[in-house]
Amino acid sequence: MNITGVMRAWGRAVAAQLHYRMLLLTIWPFLVALALWGAAMWWGLQAMMDFVQSWFAQHDGFHTASDVLAMFGLLALKTVVVPLIAMWLLLPLMIFTALLCIGVFAMPSISRHVGARHYPELEQREGGSFFGSMGYSLSSFFIFALFWLLSLPLTLLPPLGLVLQPLLWGWLTYRVIVYDALALHADADERAELVRQHRWSLLLIGTIAGLFGAAPGLLWLGGVLSVLFLPLLAGVAIWVYVVVFVFTGLWFQHYCLEALQEQRKSAEPV
Repeated sequence: MNITGVMRAWGRAVAAQLHYRMLLLTIWPFLVALALWGAAMWWGLQAMMDFVQSWFAQHDGFHTASDVLAMFGLLALKTVVVPLIAMWLLLPLMIFTALLCIGVFAMPSISRHVGARHYPELEQREGGSFFGSMGYSLSSFFIFALFWLLSLPLTLLPPLGLVLQPLLWGWLTYRVIVYDALALHADADERAELVRQHRWSLLLIGTIAGLFGAAPGLLWLGGVLSVLFLPLLAGVAIWVYVVVFVFTGLWFQHYCLEALQEQRKSAEPV
């Protein structure tokens, strides 16, 4: 694991995030994600709550939930357990929407910005495409969703939940963003080789970014406790996700282009 490279890329990403172009870059992904989730919440949130309510009623879920909440001293949450679970189930889709919007609307600009300013001599071999990015992102999300659902019972065991969930988010984040970070500069073989050599460093960046993303997730779930402010909290949560993912994109971009540059140098004949 290249800790030095990870930290160096982090420092460069912090400096790049303050550039006005990168700050403006959060606007379009935020507006698109907000529009998608505004429509989804308007048409689908109540249906999701009704489904969870019906399932709980049919399977004695309220009694089980009361026992579990009482075990952790959270019995006061019993009255909001249905909307809480509904929004918890929607949370991965919300995060993935923000992540996908970053890949589509922000990463091409991030790649050009970082490449032109810091790696102007790095050849652009254009091994990625828009449809390749979409296919890679969607297939990664389906794999993630399967393991996320299978791991839900383990969240009741704090040590496993605290480790497994960030690792899953870290895996999804690096899978989605690394493709876009290398789409302009690397060909397909170079991308595969770079991911193979730097898998653990990329997973570390993705996992840390996933932990940063816990704050907007709490805002989203906190909307259950204040339905009046739910639209506002949801909007703030989406914006924070977009800011976190733009920074994450910069972090991955700096790391990947430096790694690609070193990879090509090592492949040159002596």
